[in-house]
Amino acid sequence: MDVSTKKRTLLKVMVLGDSGVGKTSLMNQYVYMKFNPHYKATIGADFVTKELQIDDKQVTLQIWDTAGQERFQSLGAAFYRGAECCVLVFDVNAHKSFEAMNTWREEFLKQADPDEPDNFPFILLGNKIDMDGGNSRVVSEKQAKEWCAFRGNIPYFETSAKEGYNVDEAFLCVAKTALANDQGCDLENYFQGISESLSDIEQKGFCAC
Repeated sequence: MDVSTKKRTLLKVMVLGDSGVGKTSLMNQYVYMKFNPHYKATIGADFVTKELQIDDKQVTLQIWDTAGQERFQSLGAAFYRGAECCVLVFDVNAHKSFEAMNTWREEFLKQADPDEPDNFPFILLGNKIDMDGGNSRVVSEKQAKEWCAFRGNIPYFETSAKEGYNVDEAFLCVAKTALANDQGCDLENYFQGISESLSDIEQKGFCAC
């Protein structure tokens, strides 16, 4: 069968973490290969998409970026549901952001309400490893890996959105993990009920892989 006629699988992924840890920057680096040094907080939620092929499957990865501010957490239920994977992001230079990983994980499970919460796939990213040449780091790789091991051996990646370090590798793992947990739907059916405004955002987000 011609690749263009194959049904494309949509995989929804949530990216969660405190405000300022680099969630949007990681997504922009992965999809657009761009980094903006000027921080601008995400308001509410937004998403980008990237098309890729995993083995013989055509996949559209829909990556949702939600605001880290507490006042926007009430958006959770509407945006979290239907996700195949959740990416938790912290700043290795800010211990508070690492401590918040438990809260974000629990909040996701509460809002998304997956069928098997104990088996739902998470991936942990320790971002900003480039900052100050690593001298301002306060969360060690060992600490992060221990946290992951205690929660069912969650995959862990150390990343730099600014330098692009490990970003592609991390999101490839995300895509494969989401596909393995695939309860996703066909793109044609999924987008049937989406509003024109969201469709416009989604079209801007496409990036051929």
